[in-house]
Amino acid sequence: MSTVKRTRKKRIVTISNPDSIISEQFRSLQTNIKFATGKKVMKSILITSPDKGAGKSTIALNLAVSLAQQKEKVLLIDANLKNPSIHKFLNITNNEGLTNLLLNEQLEVEFFVRKPDLGDLYILTSGNTSSHSTELISFTNLEQLLDSVHKAYDVIIIDSPSVLEVADTKILANYCDGIVLVYSKGQTKYDDALHARRELQFVEEKIVGVIMNDNKQSVFQKLRKDNK
Repeated sequence: MSTVKRTRKKRIVTISNPDSIISEQFRSLQTNIKFATGKKVMKSILITSPDKGAGKSTIALNLAVSLAQQKEKVLLIDANLKNPSIHKFLNITNNEGLTNLLLNEQLEVEFFVRKPDLGDLYILTSGNTSSHSTELISFTNLEQLLDSVHKAYDVIIIDSPSVLEVADTKILANYCDGIVLVYSKGQTKYDDALHARRELQFVEEKIVGVIMNDNKQSVFQKLRKDNK
């Protein structure tokens, strides 16, 4: 078995065990997200967490695969410019990606998009990591970039940094349709969860769900509308 296949089998339960309860939960998750805001079409979904290690990248990847399995054309963007991980999960290179597009608005998005053998799923990795990620995310061509991919894909999943880690997530939140917060069972502190909600209060109406992730089992427990 190749390294890629071993990596996928371990991380992407929606591929390795599509009939499992966990895979069914991901299908329920995508359905709940679609109906979370009534008739509003939600094309871009930001996946974040209060702190590191909550499993948000695994959630983002499995959600993207689950959507692609339903014949949606999905773009998964790794916007965690300081600590990217999507390319590691899929065992693909990360020499170029989002950072290139943020630095040069003349570049074509499709030149940097990768297509793994995972249905109609496309990947835009972070590109070379940067210590100046917030400055890059703040570039005005971010909005132009997201506008262009909105036209080309049915759904865009954005794996962002954790809310309390850097300011990037608050900037990205301005340009997405919905936000899903991932909490880690037994790890995320209550005060951090409240702090993250306060940090996102300016886009509170976009928070469509909260996932309680059990990292030991790599499974989320619930999605609920919680904007109070």
